[in-house]
Amino acid sequence: MTRLPVVKTYKLYVGGAFARSESGRHVPVADHAGNRVANAPRATRKDVRDAVRAARGALPGWQGRTAYNRGQILYRFAEALESRIDELAAETTRLRGIDARAEIEAAVDHAVHYAGWTDKLHAVLGAVNPVAAPHFNFTMPEPSGVVGVLAPDEPDVLGLVAEILPPLAAGNVVVAVVSERWPLLALHLGEVLGVADVPAGVVNLLSGLRGELVKPLAGHRDVDAIVDPAGDPEVTRLAADSVTRVSRGSGGDYDVARLDGLSRIEPFVELKTAWHPVGT
Repeated sequence: MTRLPVVKTYKLYVGGAFARSESGRHVPVADHAGNRVANAPRATRKDVRDAVRAARGALPGWQGRTAYNRGQILYRFAEALESRIDELAAETTRLRGIDARAEIEAAVDHAVHYAGWTDKLHAVLGAVNPVAAPHFNFTMPEPSGVVGVLAPDEPDVLGLVAEILPPLAAGNVVVAVVSERWPLLALHLGEVLGVADVPAGVVNLLSGLRGELVKPLAGHRDVDAIVDPAGDPEVTRLAADSVTRVSRGSGGDYDVARLDGLSRIEPFVELKTAWHPVGT
């Protein structure tokens, strides 16, 4: 008798926990040869709302940490990802049929790069402004808030990591829709995030059919910015209705994205100006 293997069913990563889709549905995932290898959860509008709520709840704690501590945590994420390069590269070869070791290594490099930016933003973007009055005038960068990320289909791991790190480095929290075609390794990153001590709710990972998830995420009133590397006009229209900032992210050029970190971070900060009187 031929035995049929038990196909693994993955879970979403929401609020620091691995959760089943609210609907209980899943989508079959096939490898490059067309063989069914796993089931990915099919997130729903309710899952998007839950993820945004978890992110909003985590924002004060993540924003309230020192910039240096956020950098330590992102560097720990790089360390945890580095420790799994062999595993992730082998799994990518099995699924996508390509040697993706260089992609995984580039994702680690991105994590190290943006970990180094966390405690430099105030020095680079902040300023003491000259005024013709008995006041000090300070400009300080602050995170935008909850950032929705529509990760590209390929590269699955590098594409996701490169798009979530700039918002995180600026002190934002993230709700990401992972690759629709290759969701498995992106969902694995939930384990890496947990090992790296990234606080619950700071990063939330959803999988499923992008056509079902774009509208509730891009149109959500509690999402402050959207990263859409594909430049989908529907995303721009939905974001305009709720006055949500839209960024193209890396645009697929990950080498430039790593080298020009500041321009990737700036779309996810607000510049706050404060006045302080001088003298009695």
